[in-house]
Amino acid sequence: MARTSAGPVHQAGELTHRARRPLSRRVGAHILEEIRHILPATIYFFLGFNLVLLTKQLMLEQYLIQFSGFFIATGAALIVGKVVLVVDKMPFLKRYDHAPLIRPILFKTIVYAFFVFVARLIEALIHYLIDSGQLGGFVHHMVAEFSWPRFIAVQLWVFVLFLGYVTGSEINHLLGDGELAKILFTRPSSKLKQTRRERIRLLVRLSKLTQRHGVDELMDGENPAHAQLAGILRKLGS
Repeated sequence: MARTSAGPVHQAGELTHRARRPLSRRVGAHILEEIRHILPATIYFFLGFNLVLLTKQLMLEQYLIQFSGFFIATGAALIVGKVVLVVDKMPFLKRYDHAPLIRPILFKTIVYAFFVFVARLIEALIHYLIDSGQLGGFVHHMVAEFSWPRFIAVQLWVFVLFLGYVTGSEINHLLGDGELAKILFTRPSSKLKQTRRERIRLLVRLSKLTQRHGVDELMDGENPAHAQLAGILRKLGS
């Protein structure tokens, strides 16, 4: 009897343990997925902002003006990464996904740049609250210290960098996730052209096959058309 009563208790403990493990794994997988999501944008803007700062430093060097903003560029890149993570979850961002490629690229670039501007204002508000300890006077403080040339320069660079980022991201999604990196870094151009030609030929054969034969013929395993269809799909899959 003792063994009988201990068995269900032990099984219940195992079930509870198994139920806990997938939850922790799901949380860890979700965090890892979020990091992987923001990492490309963060690295891209980290390099882009530091390139801008390096250019500025080289231009000011002839006037013996020392300028360093490595931590500023790093902080800005982290802000952009967080903005990309938040904005990508908004449904309206997919409004022009079925339009010609230029429309989603420009729309998403403008949206990203706007939300980065909002994030910069929030960051400035937080710094003001920490320094002054009060919320009143923030608008006057911003107006008094606001620099239109600096604002326009920063927003122009944010827009240009986002334009490059969104263009690459949209082309990557169009070709298939990860396909753009393979085209740029791993696949020889000659092999890519050959693969493209072979795929076009197979798609033409598939189109003609579906025009000549009906669905019932293509689904019939004893029909020669079914064997041709399977061969074409096998080649396309490889």
